[in-house]
Amino acid sequence: MTAGSEGQVRRDMSESSGYLPAEWAPQVAVMLTWPHEDSDWRPWLAQVEPVFVRIAAEVARREDVVIVCRDAALAGRVRGLLGAAGVDLARVRLHAVPTQDTWARDHGPITVVRKGWPLLLDFGFNGWGGKFAADLDDQISRRLHALGAFDGAALASVELVLEGGSVECDGAGTLLTTRRCLLAGTRSGLSEAELTVHLTALFGLERVLWLDHGHLAGDDTDGHIDTLARFTDRETIAYQGCDDPGDPNFADLQAMAAELAGLRTLAGGPYRLVALPWPRARFAVDGSRLPASYANFLIINDAVLVPTYDDPADARALALLQGCFPGREVVGIDCTAVIEQYGSLHCLTMQLPAPLSLGPGTA
Repeated sequence: MTAGSEGQVRRDMSESSGYLPAEWAPQVAVMLTWPHEDSDWRPWLAQVEPVFVRIAAEVARREDVVIVCRDAALAGRVRGLLGAAGVDLARVRLHAVPTQDTWARDHGPITVVRKGWPLLLDFGFNGWGGKFAADLDDQISRRLHALGAFDGAALASVELVLEGGSVECDGAGTLLTTRRCLLAGTRSGLSEAELTVHLTALFGLERVLWLDHGHLAGDDTDGHIDTLARFTDRETIAYQGCDDPGDPNFADLQAMAAELAGLRTLAGGPYRLVALPWPRARFAVDGSRLPASYANFLIINDAVLVPTYDDPADARALALLQGCFPGREVVGIDCTAVIEQYGSLHCLTMQLPAPLSLGPGTA
């Protein structure tokens, strides 16, 4: 499919059911939800706050940042941290909204474009199938909308439980996901056929590609696709590889790689596959495995932010992703503190694509 034909696809879909933009489409902002001392981040707050500052700084060089803080006091603290780091505060929109955790990818709105206008889809969020309390985080998108954070854009509440990290779209009608997550009984409770119908209508899809394999030890999302395999363009998928036969992840990730090799683009050809290197095993203080993945990168305007782990494989991962995004700056951000809570960089963020516009900060 040529660039021109992709644009035609987008126009056709926008005029009917709408479409879900690819992450590399133009953005107005990235949303973050700041950690606080009354969350599970308390033991690592001193280590993880600088990571949030770095992410916000890199985003603010290229687009706006919407930051959710649990209260006005935290918003004032965040403003001070960002100002001290030299962040352009004119590009920061702070909002005081009660929060429990920080995973904006999963509690933030998913933006589709219908008839040229943005529509924010607010799916149910139940703490990854009831594993963690999430009643406050489930309300964040609606509360932001009520504060005018999205400048009057329409918001639709969707009676489905679905996390943003569980779906990956190429912007031209193909969605990639995992059966392990979306068909878990603790999510929507729908069959694959039923869920495919709903996703096709909501996101303006041509098809859904389902993976049976792919899991990281320590992952508590039931196999979010954004830790496993990502579109870098309509014909390329970068995925988390594993070349250590002694690692517990090896067999399942090898099986996932074989599945990806069997997928076909809309044009009928195989995808170009880019295997990202395998970082060495990391463990929490209780001995449990931490799910480090280079696939958890974030695409923003003119750049790609890539999680690194103070690992010998970091440089190789950055180089491979630079090859996938030749027109963007690839920026490594140390996320060793983030994986202590079993997620990484992409999990912390939610892009807000054009043509969405933003209201002013309220905190």
